[in-house]
Amino acid sequence: MRRRLTFAILVMGFSGIVAQILLLRELLVTFYGNELSVGIILANWLILEAFGCFFLGKRIEAFKRRVEAFVGLQLIFSLCLPLAVYSTRVLKQIIGVTPGEALGLLPIIYSSFLILLPISLPHGALFTFGCKIYSQFHRANASSIGKVYVHETLGTIAGGVAFTYLLIPYLHSLEIALGVALANLITCVLLLLPFWQRNKLLGSISTMALLLCAYLVFSQRADVLHQLSVRQQWPGQEVVHYQNSVYSNIVVIKRGEQYTFFSDGIPIITTPTPDITFVEEFVHLPMLSHPKPKEILVISGGAGGVINEALKHPVQRVDYVELDPLLLELVERFPTELSEAELSDPRVNIEYVDGRLFVKRTPRKYDLVLVGLSEPSNLQVNRLFTEEFFWLVKKRLKEGGMLVIALPGSLTYLGEELKNLNGCILNTLKSVYPHIRIIPGDGTNLFLASASPKVSLIGHTQISQRLNERHLDVNLLTPAHLEYKLHPRWLDWYLRSLEGSTQKINRDFSPMGLFYSLSYWNALFSPYMRGPFRWFEGVKLWHFIIPLAVLTLAFMIIRFRVARFAKLGIPLCIATTGFAGMVFDLVLIFTFQALYGYVYHWIGLLVTAFMVGVAAGSLWLTWILDRIKRGLVSFLKIELAIALFAGALPVVLLRFSPYLDNPVVFILLQIVFLFLSFLSGLLVGAEFPLANKLYLAPPLQRKGGTPNLSGTAGLLYGSDLFGGWVGGILGGVVLLPVLGLVGTCAAVGMLKASSLIILATSRI
Repeated sequence: MRRRLTFAILVMGFSGIVAQILLLRELLVTFYGNELSVGIILANWLILEAFGCFFLGKRIEAFKRRVEAFVGLQLIFSLCLPLAVYSTRVLKQIIGVTPGEALGLLPIIYSSFLILLPISLPHGALFTFGCKIYSQFHRANASSIGKVYVHETLGTIAGGVAFTYLLIPYLHSLEIALGVALANLITCVLLLLPFWQRNKLLGSISTMALLLCAYLVFSQRADVLHQLSVRQQWPGQEVVHYQNSVYSNIVVIKRGEQYTFFSDGIPIITTPTPDITFVEEFVHLPMLSHPKPKEILVISGGAGGVINEALKHPVQRVDYVELDPLLLELVERFPTELSEAELSDPRVNIEYVDGRLFVKRTPRKYDLVLVGLSEPSNLQVNRLFTEEFFWLVKKRLKEGGMLVIALPGSLTYLGEELKNLNGCILNTLKSVYPHIRIIPGDGTNLFLASASPKVSLIGHTQISQRLNERHLDVNLLTPAHLEYKLHPRWLDWYLRSLEGSTQKINRDFSPMGLFYSLSYWNALFSPYMRGPFRWFEGVKLWHFIIPLAVLTLAFMIIRFRVARFAKLGIPLCIATTGFAGMVFDLVLIFTFQALYGYVYHWIGLLVTAFMVGVAAGSLWLTWILDRIKRGLVSFLKIELAIALFAGALPVVLLRFSPYLDNPVVFILLQIVFLFLSFLSGLLVGAEFPLANKLYLAPPLQRKGGTPNLSGTAGLLYGSDLFGGWVGGILGGVVLLPVLGLVGTCAAVGMLKASSLIILATSRI
């Protein structure tokens, strides 16, 4: 029975990480690839696991048939996982949001909470149940909890690796969900075999669920459910292709003869009839502002019109950089006259590489660099709107060359959020380029940045003259339209509207542009959250110092006056470690995205590396637990190590990041990311077994000397997950966007210093 239980715990860990990453990726598509929602999703997963672990898990003491209760929880998890994947895809229909409409912060929080509820809650309870049942076949002390923790983590490691390299490349999400359910149902049957006679009903339900799941997996009925969910995810649309790539989820919608290509739910290419107003103004206004544009660089969004319009000018070369090869592969699979003409032109050179990395490595210089993305709506895009990127582009511009970007705009009213978004990016451009031409628009504002003053001097008359000289075949740009578009009154109005806007600059490791973009969309779709976003914007690092000092002092006074609170410092330390672990995870995920631009694929590897560290730390401490004589001293050393790690993390990342153009550093830094994930997990995992030993030491045993294993496991594991939930919400939405990399890690260091002081002065 012990071997079967060990196998069940391994499956529990495997299933948990696969379900977590699977639903994370699916929810990211629903939330338009917004990486800041990663913190919210992971936080909700953790808080639900904590509730399951502590509140449901402690009910194990009331069960006489504990194995059957464990099986019942596995059944719920197994049946709800495929339903959760399906529900994620039809989520917008459920809450009444149309496809193409973004979600505000509050809907992201509550919708992800409800999706994860039936999965995370029973999975959290499984840990506490597993600890109690395992102790019946092992020693009933802290090492029993530690071994369950290690076995679950080993299963988590296997799940993370398998998900990244075996499941995602070959199976769609519903096949993965049903496969995980099948593995859990097999485990249910194996655990029930010794007790079959007394649990025929539960055994029959498990067997029937197992057969149904196997039928869906092996009869290709899963494909039918997959197609049905995709149709409901895109109601009223003809979905001709749906696929997850390494970089994102790509959907192709056909309407008549028109194809629209979506990346993580955001339309990025439309062919053969694009948005004529945007495309013509975005391409021709900058190119007509340049006397002889010969070499052009287009970063993302070039297919479907932008390149076609650029080729109407006497250019010699257009380098088109697109990160995801699948995107253009699908453009070629669903060809139109427009896409075939522009992508087959001999002057067009296509590079499948991250646009920012291309700018770093290319020896070429360009007359114009056009960024074909309209705002920093997520970290992947934000990295093309930062001060660091603008400096890179400046080095690749010829004399008189221009960088061209676009932002949302309006010719009637700029709300505070839209004003701050434009102001932040304009401040960032001004920090790099001495001359900037702003062309306000009703929907899109264009920014032409250059080291040459000529960009600001050319007027509509000269642009109209060049339009005629180049014999451009255009639909919108007539001399009258150019005179209207470039009239000085619009610029005057725009600059007056920006008065009082933010003075902050958008940087790689302080993505204020992303924060203002989210604030803008939140104001559109969740206006009731405008107040909190404005408060978040004003958060400073010193805001954490005084509350932490007050809380530390208050906690110490209460603990000294009330004897039964003597050991509360232990779950407090575990909670702050859970907070730190989550923030470390988010720091590494966000920084990886800022530097490389394809964390969608690496989330599984980074989380797995973290869990490898958790397993190693937990296993190491479990092995030496009986030999540790001064447990409190050892625990304090780990606390100090976590605080020091928080200080060292940004130093290491900032030290390597400037050298990514070097191929060796490019690969080496990926290894560094995995190592840092492992190390952060090692510190988090090492605390848990030691915390259990300290907490189970007298006088906190039950009367009669029997240690309260399930209660201790539930309390400490729940504290760990609760801390992770707070870290996910604050770290993902406030700390990283507003305080940046260094400020966030400093806040974590101060928090751990506070918990260290509290525990060091404890009387245990």
